[in-house]
Amino acid sequence: MAEQVPLLFDTDIGSDIDDAVCLAYLLRQKRCVLLGVTTVTGNTAQRAALAEVVCRAAGRDNVPIHAGASGPLLIGPGQPHVPQYPAIAHRPHRTDYPPNTAIEFLRRTIRAHPKEITLLAVGPLTNVGLLFATDPEIPSLLKELVLMCGVFTAGNGHGPAAREWNALVDPIATAIVFRARPPRFTAIGLEVTTRCQLHADECRRRFKAAGGPLEIVADMAEVWFRERQEITFHDPLAGAIIFAPHLCEYAEGEVSVETTSAPLAGLTMFNPHAEKKPHRIAVKVDPARFFEHYFEVVNSK
Repeated sequence: MAEQVPLLFDTDIGSDIDDAVCLAYLLRQKRCVLLGVTTVTGNTAQRAALAEVVCRAAGRDNVPIHAGASGPLLIGPGQPHVPQYPAIAHRPHRTDYPPNTAIEFLRRTIRAHPKEITLLAVGPLTNVGLLFATDPEIPSLLKELVLMCGVFTAGNGHGPAAREWNALVDPIATAIVFRARPPRFTAIGLEVTTRCQLHADECRRRFKAAGGPLEIVADMAEVWFRERQEITFHDPLAGAIIFAPHLCEYAEGEVSVETTSAPLAGLTMFNPHAEKKPHRIAVKVDPARFFEHYFEVVNSK
């Protein structure tokens, strides 16, 4: 029997639609033991409500959900708005999420399961940065840290000075996280995730066929489609490689993060020739195999 993966999911669900698309995958992935969802940046209570509604659509009312940090640690634009919240505002959901419980929940859960948990973070890294800064032992107690964050190699329209949104929203937190040394550290960058894209009509068709949590995600996606006619599966790819690492090819090296130059704050720089190689980054993906895997999982009952 395939190994079960205890997992914590840190997300800015409610901005880009791909967070919800990723959560639907985790809820349908039979090997995923989803220990909790934490939300980050802006109105984290509304983001928690979005996660709650998606979990309920999967029949998973028991997944703990905690609201986290609302703003960047020191510098960065933040992300105050939650544009997809109106899509679920009429549905039953909690409106009393207490503020800033995410970091303590993450700390307590990881300490209760040392060396067992994979932490998947697909939003700005404020929660994770605060967790690592306030309890420096936590990274060593993880099994793996997986991020959708950064741009590491030029390609697919992204040059050497390109910055990725999750990295630049809170560059200080990003730097803190990349300086941590969990047993395994994997990051999926924008130059790879942008290769996994589907047109709106294809998403509508496939989400409807899958049902369950993707029915709610489809409603949220209509807000997204008012301005764009495609979904890029950034976060779902980061989630999928935890269970199907063969979907990507990787390189090992060291990532550094720019924090001193305001115009470049959050720039992620990958050095494959570093003496120590604490970071594994994705360098190539097979989009066809990824979509086959993603929809096989979400269509399972």
